[in-house]
Amino acid sequence: MAKIKKQDALDYHAMGKPGKIEVIPTKPYSSQRDLSLAYSPGVAEPCLRIAENPEDAYKYTSKANLVAVISNGTAVLGLGDIGPLASKPVMEGKGLLFKIFADIDVFDIEVDASDPELFIQTVKAIAPTFGGINLEDIKAPEAFEIEERLKAELNIPIMHDDQHGTAIISSAALINALELANKRIQDVKIVISGAGASAMSCAKLYCSLGAKLENIYMFDSKGLLNKKRTNLEGNKAMFANHENDISLIDAMEGADVFLGLSKGGIVSKDMVKSMAANPIVFALANPDPEIGYKDATSVRKDVIMATGRSDHPNQVNNVLGFPFIFRGALDVRATTINEEMKLAAVHAIAALAKESVPDEVSEAYGEKGIVFGREQFIPKPLDPRLIYYVAPAVAKAAMDSGVAKYPIKDWTAYENELKKRLGLDNKLVRNLTEKAEKNPKRIVFAEADHYKMLKAAQTAMEEGVAQPILLGRKERVLKLIEEFNMEFPDVEIIDPKSDEELARRERYAQSFFEMRKRKGFTAYEAKKIMRERNYFGAMMVHEGDADGMISGATRNYRDVLKPALQVIGKQKDVDRVAGMYILVTKKGPLFLADTTVNFDPTAEEIADMTNQIAKTIRKFKVTPRIALLSYSNFGSSPGKDADKMAKATRIIHEKYPTLTVDGEIQANFALNNEMMLDKFDFSELANKEVNTLIFPNLSAGNIAYKLLQEMTEAEAIGPVLVGLRKSVHVLQLGASVREIVNMVKVAVVDAQNK
Repeated sequence: MAKIKKQDALDYHAMGKPGKIEVIPTKPYSSQRDLSLAYSPGVAEPCLRIAENPEDAYKYTSKANLVAVISNGTAVLGLGDIGPLASKPVMEGKGLLFKIFADIDVFDIEVDASDPELFIQTVKAIAPTFGGINLEDIKAPEAFEIEERLKAELNIPIMHDDQHGTAIISSAALINALELANKRIQDVKIVISGAGASAMSCAKLYCSLGAKLENIYMFDSKGLLNKKRTNLEGNKAMFANHENDISLIDAMEGADVFLGLSKGGIVSKDMVKSMAANPIVFALANPDPEIGYKDATSVRKDVIMATGRSDHPNQVNNVLGFPFIFRGALDVRATTINEEMKLAAVHAIAALAKESVPDEVSEAYGEKGIVFGREQFIPKPLDPRLIYYVAPAVAKAAMDSGVAKYPIKDWTAYENELKKRLGLDNKLVRNLTEKAEKNPKRIVFAEADHYKMLKAAQTAMEEGVAQPILLGRKERVLKLIEEFNMEFPDVEIIDPKSDEELARRERYAQSFFEMRKRKGFTAYEAKKIMRERNYFGAMMVHEGDADGMISGATRNYRDVLKPALQVIGKQKDVDRVAGMYILVTKKGPLFLADTTVNFDPTAEEIADMTNQIAKTIRKFKVTPRIALLSYSNFGSSPGKDADKMAKATRIIHEKYPTLTVDGEIQANFALNNEMMLDKFDFSELANKEVNTLIFPNLSAGNIAYKLLQEMTEAEAIGPVLVGLRKSVHVLQLGASVREIVNMVKVAVVDAQNK
């Protein structure tokens, strides 16, 4: 991925509603009665119950799922002491991660208090609001005192993630790396570069796993912590267990493990060469590790390595831990996060790395056959199993160690609850992004002389998901690039009307004429039409000069669809092309079809289209559960559309018996499982979460998706064209830059599949 530009980062945070998180109501508020229940006089009843029994706060308020992310901004990662207000974007970002990975709500709180005592008293004063507290970006050594005091004086889960997050993930990695190296932790020599809060926590947790203090060599900016140094206090004194000072170079000789939490470039190739057999190197400085992955692996084929970067194997990423640790702690109302709970998280993460990797994870990272080994001894951050591996382990450890006030009784039900918390939500988009990044394709932007398309092309290129080919008036494209200070290194800019493209235009025209000469086109008309960018772009894809195309942000849908159908054509097993929208909702993705192409398909056409839609959905690693919609429920109100959808259902059951599908059914029953079970428990969709809606005609589909898009918080992706031979997709008129970029990712993944 290209370096993030300053302005892009500023725009991301400022666009729409400023910031990254918001508070939304969870109860009805549409009537005066609702408001009276929410506030006065109805609110008095839960207040009185809580006054009588403080534990009822978990029952009647959001406390049970609310974590405070609290900082004074004295040690913001990579930025240093920037103060509380400047740290707010980081804390909001941490809140976003809590929500998307573990469905935990967050208030970020920035405290203007560098004095530890004032900070401690402030946090204690606001603690009743929260079910847990995540301390963040507080400098050492104050961070140690703050966490220890708060844990001792409060009875809710508290964790300083900067200390313990890296310790937990790197400990899980160390367990597995030692297994691969065939070494025991109590025997290995460990060299640690860095003596801050994170390094101290790592060393302590390694000792909890069995490492010997005398085998640990810890270095700060002044050298080895040793007994001859004066003024070493607290944690540093604990690791000053060697008599004499030695250099990092000398310490690395014969070392089994190196842990770097300092700065980039301080470890040389020769230092790695000097380590013991099967050396374990965790170079975790970011963005530049203590030694680069390629440098280390170039001199030692037996090296077992992890970094803090996502572009190398085995990323030590705190997001593997903190969301799920707090999830488990909150769910049993733990009074603390103790050593037993941290170790439980360590062993759960280590165990998950050894499990067979699901297809959706392999697909997301573009790696086939991911198996436990030197390049996979830490789980991938997008592994959906983390929540139900780590959270239950933490919850059980809290129960076993006597700090859980609300023990879990049914572990199967708890695991199912964890799986339902997030559905697939925007994991779908993240997985699309990851897969596109692994094998970016050449995508034609057919309207590149319009700002939104050009900005989307730049974004897609910088995200590393596509190689743009820009179609449009060259002087206009270059002017926009200059005007908006964009960068397109080595990009191909093509004006289909220019003399420069005459030879290619004639080649495309001849090929197009051969395809369409018996379908109403003359050779002259073929040459003329190649000056139109949608025909020219489609021919680029047809002839293999590009892998995919997107267009339509400024043109009528059918003006773009027609060239795609005439040039690219349908797949062999497809009778009709269809348009599908994806709405990314909190409950998971919702697929809607047909929303853009077929005016009034027959029952037979709907049946075949449904099968094609199902095939496409499976390529997103989602199992389709399909409802054929109408105004009628299973024959309750006969009529043309209702009869058609009922007939289509019968055809599907006969022709495609493996599909989970039923109809005709009203939309509210399809999407409300309780209503479905109550009235139609005989249905194939009863007790299943429907994720695919098929409409009787274009009007119904188009109106439905636009209403849903405007009236909900759902993010829309589409329309995805289903049934074309190659990857060509038509945008909705007026699509935003974000929507265009998402469609580029769909186009890239579609091209990969085809």
